Amino acid sequence: VVLAVRTHAGLAFIRLKDFDERKAPERKAQAVAGRAMGKFLQIRDAMVFAIVPPAVPELGTSSGFDFQLQDIGGVGHEALVAARNQVLGMAAQDPTLVGVRPNGQDDTPQLKIDIDQAKAGAMGLTTADINAALSAAWGGSYVNDFIDRGRVKKVYVQADAPFRMRPEDLDNWYVRTSTGTMAPFSSFATTRWIYGSPRLERYNGLSSLNIQGSPAPGKSSGQAMAAMEKIAAKLPPGIGYEWTGLSAQERESGNQAPALYGISILVVFLLLAALYESWSIPLSVIMVIPLGIVGALAATSLRGLSNDIYFQVGLLTTMGLASKNAILIVEFAKDLYEGGMGLVEATVEAVRIRLRPIIMTSLAFVFGVLPLAISNGAGSGSQHAIGTGVIGGMLSATLLAIFFVPLFFVLVERIFKPKPRHHEDDTPATPAESH
Repeated sequence: VVLAVRTHAGLAFIRLKDFDERKAPERKAQAVAGRAMGKFLQIRDAMVFAIVPPAVPELGTSSGFDFQLQDIGGVGHEALVAARNQVLGMAAQDPTLVGVRPNGQDDTPQLKIDIDQAKAGAMGLTTADINAALSAAWGGSYVNDFIDRGRVKKVYVQADAPFRMRPEDLDNWYVRTSTGTMAPFSSFATTRWIYGSPRLERYNGLSSLNIQGSPAPGKSSGQAMAAMEKIAAKLPPGIGYEWTGLSAQERESGNQAPALYGISILVVFLLLAALYESWSIPLSVIMVIPLGIVGALAATSLRGLSNDIYFQVGLLTTMGLASKNAILIVEFAKDLYEGGMGLVEATVEAVRIRLRPIIMTSLAFVFGVLPLAISNGAGSGSQHAIGTGVIGGMLSATLLAIFFVPLFFVLVERIFKPKPRHHEDDTPATPAESH
């Protein structure tokens, strides 16, 4: 257990056993933290939270989302705390969120010293003199170094503990004035108890309070962030929010995901158009991409994984592999069709010829990424997301492409080229005609 930045708080690190000794789902770090939270919530005398470290060090203090509630209207600290409590209350009732908690220092009793500047000035005291005396007596002050048996040691001066335990002890302390006399604190200072924050936090120059939490099982971090944004929209005027840490990076990259998918599809389309010197044939290939996306989404959903950045990487891979299978069929069908076969016959023959290579290459890739889907150990979460999405996408793209790619090719050819290049219909050439 190590002390945090607060005098009334602590931080403990729990070392789990090796991954090989806790392969069961209930022994994963997140599951252990969840069970611990159930026990910690029963503690009435303290607020105890079990958190999992972030995936990327230095970007936040825990996994899940990192939410900054801000005072954008100058409503004050009390209104900001009330808004935070309102957020926590609504988040506790949202099924998308779990473990939503404040990550900061709650308001605590504080001893405030009021200085009568007029009296202090009349005694020849400055604010710097008063602060120096308080700092040295109650907090300790570094003086210098000295040599003790060949070792350098530091010298600190501080009031003895029995004489700085109660607020009344302040009246017994003196400050040296500019004339060299000693003035008691009781002659120019009074004390009173107040209630306030031990540390005022700011984010981007605005007073803020940090809130952390995690998505519920089966929910993605994006869904959890969307739920928090809906809650923040119900707050009073003058209260805003910003994302920080990994959540800020996810929000920025998430906004770019649709453009990334669109550019990827456009690049594939343009490359195929340049390869076949046609705008219609690449269309029949691009139309197979949704078949792979459906499988990737279904596999990820059935396994209870989230739509995170790793899944998006796997989705881009699935788009490319699904297009590859379609190209194998379309390319052969195009060559046979241009060679004189009827459109339907050329398409069916292309499927028959390329069926075995498509299945073999697809299964080879599926078994190649299977270790990712069943991996265990550090980083297994990201590997599961990529492997599961790619396997599901490849299976659906392979099984469905065999039936839908020929259909797409025939439809596109008939729409853009209603008449065959060498024949008036789609009937195959007879031996007599070929001679």
